[in-house]
Amino acid sequence: MFELNGIMYADEPAPVRVDSVNPLNGYKLMIGFTNGEKRVFDFEPLLSLTCYLPLRDKAVFDRAYVNCGTVCWNDGDIDIAPETLYEQGVAEDAG
Repeated sequence: MFELNGIMYADEPAPVRVDSVNPLNGYKLMIGFTNGEKRVFDFEPLLSLTCYLPLRDKAVFDRAYVNCGTVCWNDGDIDIAPETLYEQGVAEDAG
């Protein structure tokens, strides 16, 4: 059982998916999720990982887009799990 927007449901909640992304200053992303929440994800700590090195180029980073419920870059060659974005993101109203 879980609660969503004040309504109790008997089933397990659906996995969270990304439905919007907006690049911000300083390698941060404003992520909109299918559950209606928005979170800010700071990507900078990940830029030293080999798979994310191309995103050090801010022009490449700023071309983030949503595909199949997550954030992608470079025609899908680079992506990140929506669960990571959600769990490590900071709620919009929390600053």
